[in-house]
Amino acid sequence: MFVGVDHGTTGIRFAGINAGVNTDAVTESAKIFELLRSEAAEMTPDAIVSSIKKGLGTDTIELIAMTYSMGDGFSKIMDMNNVPDRGLRCEGGAGTIVGGGTNVFDAIKGAGLPVILIPGLHADCDNIDPRMKFFSHCGSPEKVGAAYHVYKKGFDNFVMSDVSSNTVTICVVNGVIIGGIDACIGAPGLRQGPIDLQLIRDIDAGKLSANEAFSNAGVMSKRVVHAIDTLAFLVAMELSAMHVVMHDYGITDYAVFLTGSEGEKRRFKDRISRLMGFKKVELYTVTRYSAAIGCAEIAKDVYYGKKTIMGIPVEL
Repeated sequence: MFVGVDHGTTGIRFAGINAGVNTDAVTESAKIFELLRSEAAEMTPDAIVSSIKKGLGTDTIELIAMTYSMGDGFSKIMDMNNVPDRGLRCEGGAGTIVGGGTNVFDAIKGAGLPVILIPGLHADCDNIDPRMKFFSHCGSPEKVGAAYHVYKKGFDNFVMSDVSSNTVTICVVNGVIIGGIDACIGAPGLRQGPIDLQLIRDIDAGKLSANEAFSNAGVMSKRVVHAIDTLAFLVAMELSAMHVVMHDYGITDYAVFLTGSEGEKRRFKDRISRLMGFKKVELYTVTRYSAAIGCAEIAKDVYYGKKTIMGIPVEL
């Protein structure tokens, strides 16, 4: 089995797909298993590995493709053992630290399983449009997995917005991820969001840290009236902004995808469809497990010799 790991905000999702030599085949089904980060934080390494194998129904793992946190300390898909500091430029950043993701990372590494790490999308990545490198970070590694799952479905040009605890939107041109709008820059999510003027004042006044401000700037955390309508409105604005990128690359025929715990919902898609009715684009949704499934598909394709994944080099 090939396994993908999505290090999400609230949980760690695992997807397993069966081995097979046809790397062009679309994944028809995947086994899914999820651990809450709070739950994983209390588990022993052996218990974590046993839970993963039991949850996916396998004792045989050919390769794991794993994401962890920001993934901004490297820019190629690499063997886990060759990536220092868990693939991070430094500890900390944007998001709530629970400890479950770290425990899972260390448990898998300690078990001696074959693992590749997927980098995040950041300013040191060669595939990112130089103009989008104005921002240090475009998206965490699991966005690569979600994009690859869509790419394997036959889409070369698309924009994808992952709407859940936070919102990240990425842009794919001719099968290459060329940039994105990260969670702390554009549209909010349910729990986390960009830092506005009042939050800057609160930070300067010592009322809270920048990370605490980000972690409580979502539409639900702020208790916004008509929260989901507001979220859809701002996500639609972010998706529409990516039209500038597609137009600049000469792409007029592209798809728009929604994913994540909120993005996958039919009612949310309907809201986005209404708001983006002026755009002549196809709008689709994919399950919140797409990132984990896409990572498993990356593991399979790398195992069978693929040397680049959506513009990201493989160095093994």
